[in-house]
Amino acid sequence: MSAGSGEPEQQALFGWSETLPEGAAPAPVRRTPFRDTPEASRMLDVREVYAEPAALDSPRGQQIMSRLSPDVRVTEVDGHWRIPSLHGNDGNIGRWVRIKNETLVLGVKHKLATRPNGRSADWIAPGPSNGCAMACAYCYVPRRKGFANPITLFTNIEAIVAHVRRHVRAQGPKTEPNQCDPRAWVYDIGENGDCSVDALVSDNTADLVAAFRSMPTAKASFATKFVNPDLLALDPQGRTRVRFSVMPPGDARLLDIRTSPVADRIAAAADFLDAGYEVHFNLSPVVLRPGWQRDWAELLVHLDDVLPARVKEQAAAEIIMLTHNAGLHEVNLGWHPKAEELLWQPDAQETKRSQNGALNVRYSQDIKRQALARLHQLLAEHAPWLRVRYAF
Repeated sequence: MSAGSGEPEQQALFGWSETLPEGAAPAPVRRTPFRDTPEASRMLDVREVYAEPAALDSPRGQQIMSRLSPDVRVTEVDGHWRIPSLHGNDGNIGRWVRIKNETLVLGVKHKLATRPNGRSADWIAPGPSNGCAMACAYCYVPRRKGFANPITLFTNIEAIVAHVRRHVRAQGPKTEPNQCDPRAWVYDIGENGDCSVDALVSDNTADLVAAFRSMPTAKASFATKFVNPDLLALDPQGRTRVRFSVMPPGDARLLDIRTSPVADRIAAAADFLDAGYEVHFNLSPVVLRPGWQRDWAELLVHLDDVLPARVKEQAAAEIIMLTHNAGLHEVNLGWHPKAEELLWQPDAQETKRSQNGALNVRYSQDIKRQALARLHQLLAEHAPWLRVRYAF
């Protein structure tokens, strides 16, 4: 189906009927929370917890522990960054994925700071977590942690929310539109983790969505590669933007380890829009290799074919070219060397100093410029409705 044609038929991903037979009364809906399903356990099946005592004793910490098996092994630590058996232990490379599945860290976020961004969001809020149960081969977070990168949940969520509220009040109304949003100040709440996965064991994501619901001048935003239907019940009322990250499915099978299939992320868009979220897409990361143009064209055609008009009318995209790192390259060689055949391309890459101060590698300026121009052409050809908010 080409752009501009009638709205396509799309089955809701979660099978929730929007209509009832004539004369039928709505039946009470009793749905097992997704976090309690076997599918969720395959993503996060916590067997071991490292926790700061203050985090363990907090209301949020106790809530998280109540959702875990009583057989979980708990080790108290002085700080969530100082866990020798996890951080800096190169013996963990062979257990990279198992640690993500079975290990959870609970900590207190002491430094609460909101910093300007200007790309995906106006501001980067202090995140409620660090690390992830998924294992994307290009993820920048483990570059800092070293050799293990399970989820660290911050239990002082009340302080995080209070900080964000103060910051939003201090900005006042947004007076000039920008590429982040025409009316609202946009705060990224998931820079170092995935809020959809965090919600399997914590209400931190729910608390932030609820907080932004009452802030008429601001909007939360987070990118995700995991479809968690529990988020549909959070009633964001248009104050939270979900950015589903997509890439050609072949690349995702190799690079997006333990994530939801790309087709499922796309199919979830209408459900999330109908639940009150703003839904955007991250074309991310764009990995250059033989056949990349063909495969990205096929992905854009798929988006155009299956997304309903109501999703297209409000959608926008971010294009993010691959950024890599020499240290992460060495780690990946220990657990997933096949990925490095795509990610590590010294002849096409150059050193860059990233916005966060890290020394990384990216495609050379000429290669990147040509690739972005070609991707814009593919969008104009196959998904002209998909407005690009920014690209880098």
